Amino acid sequence: MGPDQLDQRRQEFEETALVHMDRIYNTALRLTRNKTEAEDLFQETFLRAYRFFHQFQPGTNCRAWLFAILRSLFVNRIRQTSRTRVDFDEERLYRGPGVGGALPQDPEVGIFHRLAGGDIQRAIEALPPKLREAVVLADLEGCSYREIAEICRCPLGTVMSRLYRGRQVLRVALKEYAKGDKASREEE
Repeated sequence: MGPDQLDQRRQEFEETALVHMDRIYNTALRLTRNKTEAEDLFQETFLRAYRFFHQFQPGTNCRAWLFAILRSLFVNRIRQTSRTRVDFDEERLYRGPGVGGALPQDPEVGIFHRLAGGDIQRAIEALPPKLREAVVLADLEGCSYREIAEICRCPLGTVMSRLYRGRQVLRVALKEYAKGDKASREEE
């Protein structure tokens, strides 16, 4: 590859892929629940995307392609570290809110959690990985069911099931939050 081709490839990558940096980082942060791990995952996603950009088909959904790379890397990390089970843990689903890791102690992340609604963020973080992934992609990133199915490499029905279960868990977890918010409005 000559210098002109490299410049053209770099420019194409910048115009097509780098416009999605914020969404990819935010999703990495929600999936990992750790700023350092999110930054590593984010960087690795874009390195891999650049390395394999020649395989990206122009005119297709670059955001979905990047999410698929991010997801693949995330799942591989989980498998390698064995810190979190990748399989759906139904027992954990019904234990209720607050199950899972604590919020990161990083001050920037702490401010983000307070501004974004700490109870909501904690409820999302407490979801099992597969449910959290579906909810984040659908409700926070605005991906269609079909895009999520492509990203997660699973049938459309599985996506719908994960979203339903994830939203049900969130509904239960946020019931107390809603009661508290309603009570504070009635006091005013």
